This record gives sequence, structure tokens and C-alpha cells, in this order.
Amino acid sequence: MRTRLRFAVAIAIAMLTTGYARSASNQDAIPVPAPNPFRTVAPAPTPSRTAAPASNQSDTAAPAPNSSKAVSNQDTIPVPAPNPFRTVAPAPSPFNTAVPAPSPSKAAAPAPNPSKAAAPMPNPSKTEAPAAYDHDTAAGFWQETDDQGRPGAWFLFVEKDGLYEGRFVKMFKGPGEQELIQTCQKCTGDQKDAPMMGLTLVKGMKRNGNKYAGGSILDPRDGTVYHAQMELSEDGQQLSVRGYLGIPLLGQTQIWTRLPDDAIAPDDIPEDSVGPAATPK
Repeated sequence: MRTRLRFAVAIAIAMLTTGYARSASNQDAIPVPAPNPFRTVAPAPTPSRTAAPASNQSDTAAPAPNSSKAVSNQDTIPVPAPNPFRTVAPAPSPFNTAVPAPSPSKAAAPAPNPSKAAAPMPNPSKTEAPAAYDHDTAAGFWQETDDQGRPGAWFLFVEKDGLYEGRFVKMFKGPGEQELIQTCQKCTGDQKDAPMMGLTLVKGMKRNGNKYAGGSILDPRDGTVYHAQMELSEDGQQLSVRGYLGIPLLGQTQIWTRLPDDAIAPDDIPEDSVGPAATPK
């Protein structure tokens, strides 16, 4: 009995073993049909289509936000925190109309320096208008000429304490003269060595109508002082000046011609000239 069982088990094992081997070997014998050339078989999927897309950052990145939508939706725009080290001034608010107060250290104008900003005081002698002299008197500018009509000097007559006097205000070179005399070396008293310009030659002339008498006239060439008489023409344009010694008959007369009142600007008129030894007034 045991022998039969063993034999039956052996046969079963052999059959199972042989059948499995045949079934395994039969896989290679399965015929594969030839491909039909007229059949449109779909191509095998390429790796580029079937493969899963790589995690490319450029493909997976979110699309750029629409500026028109982002601007309109201001609540979604993140506001960066202010940089405490940034020195750019913030944009002015259109609702803030107040003007900032100026800084005193920058906006305040410096106090003017009196020594620089103060305007110089005008000089009356240079800014005053030319004097209008009374042509009914001897006051004004006069020109002395020689026998040939050449000008020798200009005089200015003025009234002082009721008396008329005339001084040099301009000199001209005579024939053959190389230079003008600068000082009156032949003069005496307080006119000794006084500058010629501004030197008073006619003094103490008392007026009586158109006639003047009682005064003197100085010849600066030799320092001689003569008695003098003057007479003004009816139209006030000529002045007869006569110097003499002793009596009027022993003298010489010159005819001087009136000049315009603005012949010399006020600031160019020389002051009364005195010598270095004159007593200060």
C-alpha cells in the first residue's frame, strides 16, 4: 500500500514537473503575426510626450501679475517697510498745502555791514546844480583876452559881505610860454607862494549901479597891487577892468567877456587859494 502511494506521488510529481517545463518552453514557440503594412498603427509614444514634465522652474513658475489688475487692487500690493537709512525725501502730499517754516540758520539774511552796505553820503560840492548868477551884476564867469583876442585866463566873481571879488579858475599859456606858473612867488602876505589856481586877484570892489570902485587888482607876474575900477555894460555881457597907480588916468583898461554860468562844473571850481604861511581860518 505504501509502495503504491509512493509511486502515485512520484508519478504526480513527475507529471507536474514535466507539464510546467512544457508550458514554459511553449512560450517561445508562440508564433508572432507579421506586421500588416497597410495597418496604421499609432506610433509608440515618445519619451517627450509620455514622460512626466521635469520640474522646470520656468514652467512651474507662476505667471507674471497683470499690472493693470495689480495697480487697481491696491490692497493686494505689498508695501515694503521704509528703509531707515534712505535719505530720499518723501514725495509731497497733494493735500498738504502748508509751507514749511524756513530754517533761521539758512533762510535768515545776514545783517548788512554798515561799513559796506551804507551808501556814501553825497558831496554837495559835486552834486549841486551850477549857480545862476545875476547878470545885472559882475557875478559870474569872465574871460580875459590879450590885444590879439587870445584867452589868457578865466575869472569867477562872487559877492562877499557886499563886496565883489574875482579869482583865477582857469589859465592859458601865452605866446612862447612852455608851462604855466604854478605858484605866486612874488605875492606877499597870506598869498605868498599860494597856488595860482583859485588865487584871488580882484578884491574889495564896491558896487554903485554898473560901476565898481574902491578895490584893488593884483598882477601875479611881479606881485604888484594896483587900484582898480570896473564897469558893467548895459547888457551885462562885458566888464571893463582898469588898474592904475595914483590916479585913474594913469592906468590900463581891459575888456573881459562874460561866460555861461555852466562854463565850469561846480566840483571843478577851485577854492580860494592861500599860501602855506597863511593863518588857518
